[in-house]
Amino acid sequence: MISGEDWAEIRRLHRAEQMPIRAIARKLGISRTTVRRAVVSNRPPKYERAPKGSVVDGVEPKIRELLEVWPGMPATVVAERIGWQRGMTVLRDRLRELRLDYLPADPASRTVYAPGELVQCDLWLPPAEIPLGFGQTGSTRKWLKHWSAPASTT
Repeated sequence: MISGEDWAEIRRLHRAEQMPIRAIARKLGISRTTVRRAVVSNRPPKYERAPKGSVVDGVEPKIRELLEVWPGMPATVVAERIGWQRGMTVLRDRLRELRLDYLPADPASRTVYAPGELVQCDLWLPPAEIPLGFGQTGSTRKWLKHWSAPASTT
């Protein structure tokens, strides 16, 4: 892999000095394919390490089997059942992710609606007489009806 400076030099030689790819490769001592890729790319090369697996990956099927039956099982009990001998933090982090697939939905969680799908209103109907002033009192209506029609049907 070439460095960012080499990438910039290749592009400068090719674009500003109109040097052919073969001559650039000979001058810098690198492959013509590497020079060709550097000329075509829009950004400098970046090294990206392949993702490394976790130690929990090997026992994840066993964990999933346990969570299917007992989704709320504590991490310490899961560790005992699968024979876990490593650190608990790694196991707890993975359990936190996996439990979401097996726990039932929380009834108190927020529900998401599309715009116009639902209408909500809050009413306050005090049972007492409300003083209005000058010796007058009032109360709330005892009967209320509301009808709502959709603005569009798209």
